[in-house]
Amino acid sequence: SMVDFSLIFLMWFVMMIAMMTPSVTPLILIFAMVNRQKRETRSPFAPTGYLLCGYFLIWAGFSFLATLLQWFLQRISLLNPEMVTTNKILGGIILVAAGIFQFTGLKQRCLNACRTPIDFINLNWKAGKKGAFRMGIEHGISCLICCWALMILLFVSGIMNLLWIVLIALFVLLERALPKLKWISLVAGALLIAYGAFVLIETWL
Repeated sequence: SMVDFSLIFLMWFVMMIAMMTPSVTPLILIFAMVNRQKRETRSPFAPTGYLLCGYFLIWAGFSFLATLLQWFLQRISLLNPEMVTTNKILGGIILVAAGIFQFTGLKQRCLNACRTPIDFINLNWKAGKKGAFRMGIEHGISCLICCWALMILLFVSGIMNLLWIVLIALFVLLERALPKLKWISLVAGALLIAYGAFVLIETWL
């Protein structure tokens, strides 16, 4: 029903807010500092809330698509009542795909953009409330491209599996907060591919 759909969407959206807020905090703090300086010099400034609204609008869109995917998988009986995929082949494919994505140039470009909030603000600054909202959208798109594959892993581990939610959120934070340790992303990708391959081989044997 529409009520069920709305509740599931809300569940996804709250999860995305909880998982992504720690990693976007540096951008929020820098944006707030710049605007505080502008306010002190009586220059035009915009409340930080407009940046956040733009950012989480992108994750609201992702939450809507994730809700549609969950509904579809449940309709074709590939997701059980515990919200875990019932098909090991599908689970293995998701794991391998998420691992491969860690090695792609697109992932690395978006990750680099998310790692340097100061550069993002310097290169993409837009004045006013609409400008702040657009900045939030632009940064949200980079973050979404960077992290969407990791979020899809929740269909394998269990959408409401708190341990995996915490682990993914922690990994996203470390991936951005420790730019000198670029190997973290690659090691995670290799582990996901290995685990996915193990699941697939185990299923076929």
